[in-house]
Amino acid sequence: MSAVQQFLLTYSNDKDRATNIARDSAKALAAKHTTLIELVQSLGEYINDEDSTNRARAVEYLSQVIGELPPSFLSKQHVEVLCQFLCDRIEDGGAVGGLKKLSAMDRYNPDMAALTFRAMLDHFQDLQMRPQSQRLQILDLLSTLMSEHRKTLQDLGTKSIVGIADLVAGEKDPRNLMVVFSILKVVMVEWDISGHAETLFDSVFCYFPITFRPPPDDPYGITAQDLKARLRDCIAASGFFAPYAFPQLLDKLDSTSPNVKKDVLQTIAACALSYGVTVVSNYSITLWDSLKFEILNAQEEDLAEEALKALQAIAIRLSRGLDSTDPKTPLANYLRPIMKQCNEQLQEPQHKQARPVGQILSVLGTVSPIAFLFIVKAVLPPLSTLYQGADSIAKQRALLEVLVQLLDCAIAVYGSPIMPAPETSIDNPLLPFKDRLFELNSQALMSTAVEEVSFRMVAVKALLRLCLLRKYLQDNEIGMVVQYLDEIVLSEDLGRDALRKEAIIALLEISRIKPNLVMDITFPAFMARLPDSCPSGRRDYLIPLEGLAQLSTDKFVRDTLIRRLLNRLDIVLGNEGSSAYPQAILSTLQYVLAQRDLQSDPNLQIYFERIVVGLITRTVLAAAGGGPMSALNEELTMEILARLTVMIIRALDEHKQKSLALQCYSLFVEESSFTPVPFRQDAPRSHRSTMILSTAVMAGVSREVILEFTDPGHGSTQNLVAELLKLAIAEDFAPVRQTISRQIGLIVNKFMPSKDIHYATDLLFNLITSLTETTTLSENAIRSVFWISKAMVLRLSNPDEVLKRLLGLLSNSVCGSTSARGFSLLLAPDEVMSKENGATIRLLAKQKVFSICLPTIAANFRTTDTSNRPNYLVALSGILKYTPTEAVIQEIDILLPLLLQSLDLKDSDVKVATIQTLIVISQECPKAVDGHISSLVTRLVTAASNRTANPPSVRLNALRCLRAFPGKIKDSNLLPHKNTVTSRLMTVLDDPKRSVRKEAVECRAGWFNMDEPQSD
Repeated sequence: MSAVQQFLLTYSNDKDRATNIARDSAKALAAKHTTLIELVQSLGEYINDEDSTNRARAVEYLSQVIGELPPSFLSKQHVEVLCQFLCDRIEDGGAVGGLKKLSAMDRYNPDMAALTFRAMLDHFQDLQMRPQSQRLQILDLLSTLMSEHRKTLQDLGTKSIVGIADLVAGEKDPRNLMVVFSILKVVMVEWDISGHAETLFDSVFCYFPITFRPPPDDPYGITAQDLKARLRDCIAASGFFAPYAFPQLLDKLDSTSPNVKKDVLQTIAACALSYGVTVVSNYSITLWDSLKFEILNAQEEDLAEEALKALQAIAIRLSRGLDSTDPKTPLANYLRPIMKQCNEQLQEPQHKQARPVGQILSVLGTVSPIAFLFIVKAVLPPLSTLYQGADSIAKQRALLEVLVQLLDCAIAVYGSPIMPAPETSIDNPLLPFKDRLFELNSQALMSTAVEEVSFRMVAVKALLRLCLLRKYLQDNEIGMVVQYLDEIVLSEDLGRDALRKEAIIALLEISRIKPNLVMDITFPAFMARLPDSCPSGRRDYLIPLEGLAQLSTDKFVRDTLIRRLLNRLDIVLGNEGSSAYPQAILSTLQYVLAQRDLQSDPNLQIYFERIVVGLITRTVLAAAGGGPMSALNEELTMEILARLTVMIIRALDEHKQKSLALQCYSLFVEESSFTPVPFRQDAPRSHRSTMILSTAVMAGVSREVILEFTDPGHGSTQNLVAELLKLAIAEDFAPVRQTISRQIGLIVNKFMPSKDIHYATDLLFNLITSLTETTTLSENAIRSVFWISKAMVLRLSNPDEVLKRLLGLLSNSVCGSTSARGFSLLLAPDEVMSKENGATIRLLAKQKVFSICLPTIAANFRTTDTSNRPNYLVALSGILKYTPTEAVIQEIDILLPLLLQSLDLKDSDVKVATIQTLIVISQECPKAVDGHISSLVTRLVTAASNRTANPPSVRLNALRCLRAFPGKIKDSNLLPHKNTVTSRLMTVLDDPKRSVRKEAVECRAGWFNMDEPQSD
């Protein structure tokens, strides 16, 4: 049986095998085991068969063989014969594909391309009658010819233009249209279409606007935007289209459809950027007359934005290559009526139609220096006159806002010290107005009534822009602005925070271009407002501290600030006063240092000596009686100092950290002056509080170091953990107990090697056993249990057994309730036991905890006493808070019944966690909720409306969950509850909390607007 016979027999059932047969034939041909003549002769009876299917398969066989041959194998004569052969049979299936493969041969020449093209025009006049796949194959061949033999087709002139237009006319399939638009764009751009512009334009504009919507799960991935972009490129391809494009586009701009309007505006912009200057100039005024309506009477912001882009595109095209300021240029002629309209609108600047004027000036003013020059000359003098004669602050504010937008244009065109712009020979047209603008804005800021906050905020923005504009204000003038801003920040009443915030932002921007002015003017002014001591109740130091912190972005400014704050802190600590003041200074230092890369900071050693060693030593000596007690000895102050300590120690090199680790309990003080807290009996509270600082040192050092009391020569790690555990259980002061518990967890998680982890396991299990055997509740012991468990679970050390023991506590009548609340600690993020501090936190720890606990909680919930059931639900909510959504969704069937019952508990934290989980489930897996809608809606509406039993957090989340249902859950499941929800939420509309009321309005609207099911 010949190869062609095998191909014909297998093609319909096994295309892969048929392809292999063709490939083998090609190999035989390449190896000269057979000849091309023999191959073609073997097709004889099939190529002339009356059955079109057999003819098509025979041609397909030949096409596949050609496709498998090396590009250089066939001679010119072979390629020529095959090309003629396939062109004669181009209507048979497979011939088009064969011609495409043949076009990839090295000896395929322009004459063959022309022959192929003519064959396509002659035989495919009925192209749209053919199936989509065949049409796409033909279009693909045409696209290949356009790509590889464009000059040949171009030389055919009118025949190719008309032929291509006729060939592709009437195409509707999106896949084919993507190819059609690409082909036509090439013709429009590279052919001489002057005599065929209308024909080509009509061939594409008939598709405008695109209304295609891809079907769900469309495998081809073609979107409406793809088609719109290709069509837009065609319409904008040639200036010859302008007489047809612009009038028809402007007609369609009257459409009531926002999508159509948006397409029109984007197409106008594309045409304006593509067509020639003369063409665009001829239509520029007509376009403005239509576009201005969309801008000045905007109903939708996005349409106004598109209209502004189109307006800008026209100006960009008219500015291209322009270096003349002649008022008769196309750009000047275009801008003249626009500026006239803007000036007319500014007569009543506070009116709605005047608001877009600033936007118009903004988009046009950034086009080029010449455009900006025309705009300033036309608008600024009238604007200044209007401002001077304005009879209300509202008018002045509106005019000043327009000025701010003009100044933004100036910065875009002429640059700023940190944002240079291209050099231009056109002088800044604002220079003659400098003194007037500076005076006008200075008066607006400093001489206006203090109650006019919004007006003064605009003045701040204007002054800032004057400072930022390159080569505009002198240093002394910028210095005056800095003084104004300092006064605003330091002297404004607390009720005007928005103005103060704007002034801080302005100072920050100025510090980037003129740090010396901020250092010389602002720093002394702000530091002068920091007292040497502060009585209780005074908080006027917060404003200068906040300002100094926010201004510390520049390196030089930061260095100076840190030094001065530390000096001021030394003075403050030596005087009596409120501890809140030194705490605020330390918090400011923490904020400033957090903005720096401390590891590469040359001043790191200074920070270490002054903050870590200096302040900790001072604290510890005072606690031990070796110095006066100060605010540093208060636990809250120590916690802030601890955060600073961690930050600095983390940045130290390993050698320095090793020496520090041996002082984590002695805290840089000689043993004769201070005895470390561990292994010491009856340490006073002032001593025990220093454990906050010990924990900070421990958190900051790397896990490779050896801690004090953990060296085998002085005492083992397990002995230290056991001692700390005793201290934690006995401690009655919450901050100290918390820090000792954290320390235990840190040692077990970070410093205990895997070979010794069984010591922690034994310690934990013994403690759990003692809890289950006692009749007295020890909350401290339970807290310690969960801190040790957290340390082990995060490093995935024996998590199954640890969690099994913890879950066993939930059924205990004595400690079950307290233990349930402890589960929220297991996965909660902690600032000490964190990855940044070198703690071991495995990637899948959260998923592991959830997957171990959920089945046990679900099973035990069903079998336990009714009194213990809430314990399991509380424990579950504590885990759910921190479990990734993907893990929760996978267990939705087990989880959902438990969540419903959690909504009936009184614990508000549990309710919040439960509702937040339900929100995620309803969004990610709405089908899972379908069967529980009745129960869910009832419980959520009750939670939202019952103010007595539910705090605002529960009410707010319940409303958010209800609002998430419409659009996600089937309407048919929600509609039976629509009336209940909308009527019961009426009572929530007068909730005392504004956030709850706002959510209730949106939630009720979502349910109220649900569509009724359509009748069949």
